[in-house]
Amino acid sequence: MSDFETVRAADVPAGAHLLDVREDYEFTAGHAPGALHIPVDQIPTRFEAELDPDEDYHVICRTGGRSVQITQWLTAQGYSAVFVADGMDGWVEAGRPLEAEGGEEPRVL
Repeated sequence: MSDFETVRAADVPAGAHLLDVREDYEFTAGHAPGALHIPVDQIPTRFEAELDPDEDYHVICRTGGRSVQITQWLTAQGYSAVFVADGMDGWVEAGRPLEAEGGEEPRVL
């Protein structure tokens, strides 16, 4: 049993703090507008400086494998993290907005 909340991408509330833990090239190709990007391997060195311990973060990757690990880890550090179970694939399937860097057509890699 997990000690954190799980939601589907379609159920992420408007205005939620979204933490995208995918690699740089994945984020650049397509991400949710306003998402905070910290690649999974950089979380341990950046979380204290960039995350507010008083905020809830919806953690997302492409399909859920990386984000479940980071959700568990952040929760163990005392942060409030919500696992987005179906990831960016679910985000796109739900018709949620997507943007890309550099004017490219957004897509999920």
